[in-house]
Amino acid sequence: MAVLINAKIDKLLETTSRSFYPTLKYLPKKIRGQIGLLYLLARLADTIADSKNGETEVLIDLLKRYNDAAQGRSTTLPDFSDLAEIQTNPHEAELLLNAADVIAGLEEYSEEDCQRILECLEIIVGGQLLDLQRFGSEKEGGRISSLTSNEELDDYAYRVAGCVGTFWSKMSLAHLMTLSPEKEKVFLEKGIKFGKALQMINILRDIPEDLRLGRCYIPSEALAEYGLVPEDLSSDSNLEAFRPLYDSYLDLTNVHLEAATDYIRMLPDKQFRLKASCMLPVLIGQRTVTLLRTGNILDSNERIKVTRDEIKSYARKLLRALIIPGGVRRLLEKNKDN
Repeated sequence: MAVLINAKIDKLLETTSRSFYPTLKYLPKKIRGQIGLLYLLARLADTIADSKNGETEVLIDLLKRYNDAAQGRSTTLPDFSDLAEIQTNPHEAELLLNAADVIAGLEEYSEEDCQRILECLEIIVGGQLLDLQRFGSEKEGGRISSLTSNEELDDYAYRVAGCVGTFWSKMSLAHLMTLSPEKEKVFLEKGIKFGKALQMINILRDIPEDLRLGRCYIPSEALAEYGLVPEDLSSDSNLEAFRPLYDSYLDLTNVHLEAATDYIRMLPDKQFRLKASCMLPVLIGQRTVTLLRTGNILDSNERIKVTRDEIKSYARKLLRALIIPGGVRRLLEKNKDN
């Protein structure tokens, strides 16, 4: 049974994650399964929260009940068959229908690892519940709501991604490496910024799509400083007025990416797979920020993303960099400037 569940989890990972699955393949075996399982558990929660045509209160209830089942606070998992039927992505529908097997995957790991997984999932779900309470579901969209302050933006980035940096770091420290208490603290802090960097890229890339859902993650206070309101971002005619503020958030993202490169430098040289799994999203993130600098980021028809061919190219460059002394540093520096 365990073999069948693990095979199903691996298949779900491959079909539901375009960008994360290549990273997962690089991970050392000692932590690959745990990190992959957290991804699926979080993706399940995200699928529930973002379900189109779902009533807000119904989605909130389903999300809470799902999390309670995952956390072991309840023995009853909600029936997701109706929710699966309204999914536009068939892979996400399949994920919902296999939720019980995903949760059962926790049985394969130690109590300590399960605690790390579920601690992170709790924070992620808390962020998704806050999102539903703040914005509502797509079905109830129409009016655009926004975050209020940069503090709320930073908190959101932590809840849905920064906490994953903490989880990833704790898993690495538990199974693959050791650091002094002082360096461990720095390592965990940089891990949080690593996660925040990736979430900021998602936010800054997906503005038109989020606006369509009635969600604006660019804080209203920051927009007001430039004479803008959230509704103004629905038209690319306001791009010139918005660009200075937008660039400031790209600058912040680059600061977080710098912390991510510091994080990679703290990894032991012998941990080639761990370095590779961390480097690939940083390389893709750096490239995405470069594209966002010049793209029309308010045009819903111009979704900016790194292509599959570019990702494959980075993977090849990465393998070379890992075996050449100083190659990691040079690759990261060169990529940042392109």
